[in-house]
Amino acid sequence: MKHTRAEILREYGPFPDVRGVHGVSFDGQRVWFASGDRLNALDPESGEIVGALEVAADAGTAFDGKHLFQIAGAVIRKIDPRTGAVLSTIPAPGNGGDSGLAWAEGTLWVGQHRGRKIHQVDPATGAVLRTIECDRFVTGVTWVDGELWHGTWQDEASDVRRIDPATGEVLERVEMPAGTGVSGLESDSGDRFFCGGGSSAKVRAIRRPMTATR
Repeated sequence: MKHTRAEILREYGPFPDVRGVHGVSFDGQRVWFASGDRLNALDPESGEIVGALEVAADAGTAFDGKHLFQIAGAVIRKIDPRTGAVLSTIPAPGNGGDSGLAWAEGTLWVGQHRGRKIHQVDPATGAVLRTIECDRFVTGVTWVDGELWHGTWQDEASDVRRIDPATGEVLERVEMPAGTGVSGLESDSGDRFFCGGGSSAKVRAIRRPMTATR
């Protein structure tokens, strides 16, 4: 297993009226992050919040190319990013114990925090299609270039890890600095991961490891 230390490229925040950063997603231009009672749109170049949607947003966030998906309590809501309108609602597989959220292969991927699992979920019905077992608490989840990554935050230590989506085996770990947690995770499809910083009320950009095979 490859093990490296995270290279923090930039910190955003803390932001006014944001007590914690939960889910994180990226729509190609803006970083969306959940802060409990709203979804915030962050311009990653200027570092400014450029918009917000007043929706319950206490865990993972995802973007399918058109719509946002947001975990709130025991449900996942599909949201119009232009208006904040809730278009549909499905049950979350962890029944309130859910954490990260990602979109890939036409499905949602949902982290179950203390259950140490990642579920692949039908976005129309909420049916669990398959489950991957993990060996630490799961926070954010993201797919990039066919790779499944998730954040962990347990016993005051946090990292970002690439796992085998078939077996859950850890293939690579990126260790966060002491005192720095990962509450949400999203790739920009390039060389950055955006990481929610939990109660620090910050979002951090770290460098995504690139291997010679890419």
